[in-house]
Amino acid sequence: MKKIFILFFLSVVLAQSTEIYSPLLEIGVNGMAKDMVLDEKELIIGTDNGVLQVYDYESKVFTKTVTLPEVQDFMGDLIPPRVFSVDKIDGRYLLLSDSGKGGYVNLWIHENNVSRQLLDSSEKKVAIKARFISKDHILLGYLSNEAALFSVKSKKELYRVQLSESKFSDFALNEARTQAVFSCESGVLNIIDTQTGKVVKILEGMNVDNVYKVDFKRGIVSAAGQDRRGALYDVLMGTATYIEGSFLIYATGLSPSAKKVAFVMDEQNKISIYRRSDKSKIAELQGQKSTLNNIIFKDENTLFSSSDDSTVMMWKLK
Repeated sequence: MKKIFILFFLSVVLAQSTEIYSPLLEIGVNGMAKDMVLDEKELIIGTDNGVLQVYDYESKVFTKTVTLPEVQDFMGDLIPPRVFSVDKIDGRYLLLSDSGKGGYVNLWIHENNVSRQLLDSSEKKVAIKARFISKDHILLGYLSNEAALFSVKSKKELYRVQLSESKFSDFALNEARTQAVFSCESGVLNIIDTQTGKVVKILEGMNVDNVYKVDFKRGIVSAAGQDRRGALYDVLMGTATYIEGSFLIYATGLSPSAKKVAFVMDEQNKISIYRRSDKSKIAELQGQKSTLNNIIFKDENTLFSSSDDSTVMMWKLK
């Protein structure tokens, strides 16, 4: 009887320690949000309606919209291109979009209110994700699980490396943009040196299926797995563990200190926040209506999330 009471007491304490939150702010965007990044007080969002939108979350207004030219679909109709990867560095915006032809992509930079195209369908690039390494260099992740460094000035790749035969899923940069962790359908993660493309670390054993999303902060990697595992790797210490979910885990994000980690752990699209040191659940964010695709921490208690709909949400933990 005493043991039953203790177990009941612990379960009550555990339940009470998990705070439930609703979104602090809901941001309506022009189309379905496909990607987003954070740059100081700006949230940069790419949508499937051919636009990049810049939202100032302090003043709560959109400050910039970049609209790409329409492309022809397979029927010959003009449609807005999907902008499925965006970034910003030193006032320069990056847009990776579909071209409407054969799965090939267009690559653009936008600066001083002028958009300049770097790649079009004639180059036959099947890249899925793009991020700035510097103002003049862009890291590309290919569907074939190749990593490439692209020069803005020469419009040529400085290297391209095949990481594995598995299909590419995602990559994330560290804070200095000197390393990137790549995920794929095998569950194995590769960390590369972004300047050379050399694989410096292989992380494996925690995920046994496709890793949809990764994050990389303070030498910690989080991985959102199809196998219902939210994996955590300490790259420097060489240790790893995972948190079990109840559904496919589509998104993850680490706080700037990497002391907190977010995973989408169930089919209700609730975001679970954990204390990384002991994997204890400390908060649950409720209100996302569609499948999550991005989670970004601004600081230890403020984060943003986007999903397969036209609403981006801002959350504030106590």
